[in-house]
Amino acid sequence: MPHYKLTYFNVMGLGEPIRFLLSYGGDEFEDIRVMDRESEWPKIKPTTPFGQLPVLEIDGKAFSQTLPICRYLAKPLNLTGKTDLDSLEIDAVAAALHDLRKQVAMFYREEDPVLREKKKEQTLNNVLPFYLNKLEERAKNNGGYFHGGELSYADIFFTAIHDSLANACSVDITEGRPHLKAIRNQVLDIPNIKKWVERRPKLQF
Repeated sequence: MPHYKLTYFNVMGLGEPIRFLLSYGGDEFEDIRVMDRESEWPKIKPTTPFGQLPVLEIDGKAFSQTLPICRYLAKPLNLTGKTDLDSLEIDAVAAALHDLRKQVAMFYREEDPVLREKKKEQTLNNVLPFYLNKLEERAKNNGGYFHGGELSYADIFFTAIHDSLANACSVDITEGRPHLKAIRNQVLDIPNIKKWVERRPKLQF
């Protein structure tokens, strides 16, 4: 069995989908958290493949970028669909979720309070409903999942970033969207993921 070592900041963020997938597969992993962005991160950054986190080391070799890592972990777990076209559709949903999370992060990290509020309003009124309504419709038309009426890594990705999105936006992102709520509940009911959620650090983002 491969040895996994995940390095990310002490937040859920883009590390959480990887943690969810490793947990789903029953894989033990080192969960390395960079606690101090001011002192620790500048020392670690030059050692990463592209100067970014998360980084997943597999038997000592470092790999970066959340989506490719998730696809790699999902494939042997049969979470990427049965055909290449299935994989294309599932990847597209995961990429859209990644884009949505990036949009939310842009306002949340804005240091100018006036500009931050303006960006937040734009995100809450336009960006968030656009993505979430599209995702709700997709789940409605796909048997309660994002693709093919069965669990894929896109469903796990959504559930993994749900809490940080909802907390950053200060809204219930599944309110009025029963199919998204059902996806989240189904994923959180998976025994290995439930165990991870129960033991992970209690964080807002």
